[in-house]
Amino acid sequence: MKKRFTILLALLLSIGTILAACSSKEGSSSEKDGKDGKPYEIKWYTIGTPQKDTDKVFEEVNKYLKEEINATVKMTQIDWGDWDQKSQVMINSGEAMDIIFTNGSKYVQNAQKGAFVALDEMLEKEGKELKDALDPALLEGVKIDGSIYGIPANKEAARQTVYTFNKRLVDKYGFDVSTVKTLEDLEPMLKVIKENESGVTPMATFKAYLPYDYIFNNEMPFAFPFEGGNDQVINQFESDLTMQTYKTMHSYYKAGYLKEDAATSKDSWPMDVENWFVRMGDSQPYADLLWSRSAKYDVVSVPAEQPVTINDSVSGSIQAISATSKNPKKAMEFLNLLNTDPYLRNLVDKGLEGVHYEKNADGMITDLPARIESYNIPTYSIGNFFTLYLYETDPTDKWEQFKLFNDSASAAPTLGFHFNNAPVRSEIAAITNISKEFYPALATGSVDPEEYLPKYNKKLKEAGIDKVLEEIQKQYDEWKKEQ
Repeated sequence: MKKRFTILLALLLSIGTILAACSSKEGSSSEKDGKDGKPYEIKWYTIGTPQKDTDKVFEEVNKYLKEEINATVKMTQIDWGDWDQKSQVMINSGEAMDIIFTNGSKYVQNAQKGAFVALDEMLEKEGKELKDALDPALLEGVKIDGSIYGIPANKEAARQTVYTFNKRLVDKYGFDVSTVKTLEDLEPMLKVIKENESGVTPMATFKAYLPYDYIFNNEMPFAFPFEGGNDQVINQFESDLTMQTYKTMHSYYKAGYLKEDAATSKDSWPMDVENWFVRMGDSQPYADLLWSRSAKYDVVSVPAEQPVTINDSVSGSIQAISATSKNPKKAMEFLNLLNTDPYLRNLVDKGLEGVHYEKNADGMITDLPARIESYNIPTYSIGNFFTLYLYETDPTDKWEQFKLFNDSASAAPTLGFHFNNAPVRSEIAAITNISKEFYPALATGSVDPEEYLPKYNKKLKEAGIDKVLEEIQKQYDEWKKEQ
């Protein structure tokens, strides 16, 4: 009896230990979403040059987040030139992470293949305030097959490509940049800079602008013309406009207005290095003030096109929750707070008050040297613009102008249309490789388009471009009927 009692007691104690362990595991798992448990660390990967003061800023960020949502954030920036390749490798390998920056066709493709979590249900609960704060058109524009897979930055929803000039050189030579309407209009100015400014490259490395609505991006041969209204997808590299544009770029390249290695250079041409005269990029209201502040010298821009709302502008900056996240709800709680809480939004964006910026009695701010030198985060990549502090040099109506800018834009033919490339995936892969071979050299003027555009188009034909164009048209027509 004594022996049996001892065995029974040991068995009961073992069962009790196992139950206690199970209870502890369940408790620790559920506590990740609670106020009293161990804070959950959110792994966030985003674009931009890593900054010296990131750890210092996020020490304060995490103090705040622990109190608000019982979480901390580990933000890792990947430099501009490395972003596309490294981020895609992380996604393809299934690396454990919670939030990742994405945009454009990469967002669509990765959402379609299951790399991101559908957020619709969480936007009704953990992200309710965030959903209420966002322009509904933005959320509508990032839907893939009816579901939302990322949080778009609440900012300018339209695109306007501009020519941006170094204002010091504009003033020095008395250039009237308002006369620049086309690529060809730049030539007299470029010639003067080439002849008189030995330390300046007339054209920062950029790809020539073409006015099309792209299905993937401007490197791929699938586009809808903005004008004409025929709703027909084309290979823009067969157009007369593309040939003329690339001929102009080639003449500029031969004249020495671009670097010799323009097609292969990975130089990001940062604005804070004053070694360029003109560049191209996408703008927003009062962008010159923002760029001048970041560069520490003045720039001035003129439009290359009227504002237009396209899929890339709506999806130009997105935070997606990874399918590998161990706690998607906690990640959504953070995104909700980041986009609706002015204190947190400005802390992540501007850094520490008194260290990276100072605030005046009106609540407007001025950057301190440490902001430019040690914590210069790309604002567009983080989230909601409309909770950001205004600078002392900002117009007080800045955010109102953003809304007017969005309202003034015309909608591109494909706004809201997202192509599913599954039926032609192998053709797309082949065409992508061909485009990588030809596009950089053609768009920077590094080769003669009269020789290389026909070669490019011949290879595209051999790779099955007609089949892809047919599939895009089919899906577009079906989508259009439902609008």
